Amino acid sequence: MTLLISTPNPSFSIFSSIHASSQLSATISLKDHHHCSTIWSSRRNLNPIARAALDSSGLHRLGFTESDGDDCGSDIPRPNRTVMEAQARICARPMQVRPLGEEHACEVLDTILKSVKGELKEEEEVSRAQLGAFFAAMAIRANAFPECAQWSEGEMRAMDRFWPVLVRALPYDVTFIADPEGSTMGGGSSIGPQFVGNGIAEMRLVGALREVLAGGHLGFDEVQGVIRDVLPLEDRGLGRVRESLLSAFMIGQGMNGETDRELKAYCLAFDDELGNESIILIVVIVIIIDWCVLFHKREGPPPIADVRSLTHYGEPYDGNLTYFKSTLFVAAVRACYGESSLLHGVEWMPPKGGVTEEQVLKSMGANTHLSPSQAKELLEDEDVGFAYLSQREARPSLYSVVPLREHIKMRPPIAIAEKVQQFVRTHGREAIVSGIYHADFEGALLMLMRRRGVHSGLVVKGEEGALSLTTGSLPRDVSNGFHVNCCSGFRSCRPFTFEADGVSREIFNVKVTAQDYGFKPTDTPKTNRSVSRNVELGLAALRGEKGPAYDRIVLNAGMVDHLLGCDGAEDITIALERAREAIDSGKALDRIMNYIRISHKVK
Repeated sequence: MTLLISTPNPSFSIFSSIHASSQLSATISLKDHHHCSTIWSSRRNLNPIARAALDSSGLHRLGFTESDGDDCGSDIPRPNRTVMEAQARICARPMQVRPLGEEHACEVLDTILKSVKGELKEEEEVSRAQLGAFFAAMAIRANAFPECAQWSEGEMRAMDRFWPVLVRALPYDVTFIADPEGSTMGGGSSIGPQFVGNGIAEMRLVGALREVLAGGHLGFDEVQGVIRDVLPLEDRGLGRVRESLLSAFMIGQGMNGETDRELKAYCLAFDDELGNESIILIVVIVIIIDWCVLFHKREGPPPIADVRSLTHYGEPYDGNLTYFKSTLFVAAVRACYGESSLLHGVEWMPPKGGVTEEQVLKSMGANTHLSPSQAKELLEDEDVGFAYLSQREARPSLYSVVPLREHIKMRPPIAIAEKVQQFVRTHGREAIVSGIYHADFEGALLMLMRRRGVHSGLVVKGEEGALSLTTGSLPRDVSNGFHVNCCSGFRSCRPFTFEADGVSREIFNVKVTAQDYGFKPTDTPKTNRSVSRNVELGLAALRGEKGPAYDRIVLNAGMVDHLLGCDGAEDITIALERAREAIDSGKALDRIMNYIRISHKVK
């Protein structure tokens, strides 16, 4: 007989303070944000305001503070630090695993035991997501990893000591994750083998998770079925799965190394998801007809922008901790000569929780709650020509995973797939540009770009994994064996190579040395998580103030144009010169100011 071992009502403990609307209230700490937004958006002529913001005290007069990014994500409950430190060591691929010593392992297991027994303060509790991630990592290391990444002798002794007590205290779903076959921990527990989960969605997830915990991989349809079943997480009315199981699933797939078909499944799963505007309308209909279809309703393809060229910028969503983030200002430059750019991201994202485009735009008073159709209008506007979309509006289901991601430490497969999204399309030329930190994901991103069918694709190893080529010196990044300023990709403008899919593409792999193009070597300006400092540097550069920030904007605009094969950029010298002209003429600054103003007017 099969025994259903689980609790009747799944618990979403880390989401207790998150509203069902998925609106995180993370904010930039401005002294008077409403006043600042009004200044930026209501004045007819914004250039004087820009000049005021660019003098020695203008930003402070507008209400910026140096710690203005610290409160972002503050509404998400924090994970237990002791267990999170252990997750950082073991929730990784084989070559990055750092096994725990006996003393450390005992401290972690003791913390978990005290937490599940209710002996820790609420703010110190180990979340179910952390339990899922930690024990999934331990199970995969024991079942599938090479000897060098398996349990250390200290971890074995610690588990021998604590498991007999833990198995009686842990929730059944966590016990299943730790020992799915009842053979890893010893003692012959039947909980893991008999666990099936609650409801259709969770049962499907448990079945897939068994394969993942054994080190296996899943098919395209299997992955899509699971994530479409369980997301969005904030939809507690359906109560589909427990966070421990989903956390284990995402960590497990990342540790096993996602296959191409698994990544494709994540990338394409929510292409036809409704945005928030349509969800509001559907809610009324669903209440009358059938509320169960609320988040499974699908609509047609994304809006089509009437532009000749559109580049989708997919940076790591967790932002920059240290260095100047230039992409927003690059987009304004490229718009001046007809190269439209669509940026996308979030306001705050773990694990880094760094400065993002959304924080920068929000701090300047722009509307960061645009729908894809509104972004289309901004792309088509001859006075703007670029747009930013928040995942919150464009992909609510994927956005709902943000709190969970704070508790699992390792970047999940979604972190790769979300960079290769097309929230707005065009009948003209399309390209995708994405930034990476680890070389392991270069091929995966290029594969996803080709799957998207774009004309050109570019992967950039910029500073902090961002789309930011540096003009500084280029030492080898020994932490991951990959050079800063390495670029790889394809373009179909001058086809030389026929690939397996029958499409002709020119393939390239280059390392960009800025000095070869006349730039002086300079260190990248540091912002140290200060949104206001990032704004100050970017606006000063667009005003024409020469220096490291100016050079980086020019280099990144011209080089992207050249590598993607954009019209008029075949000669890199000409591409860089037209980027400089866009700044020096004041046109790029005007584009930023126009964006701030018009973003509040689009319907």
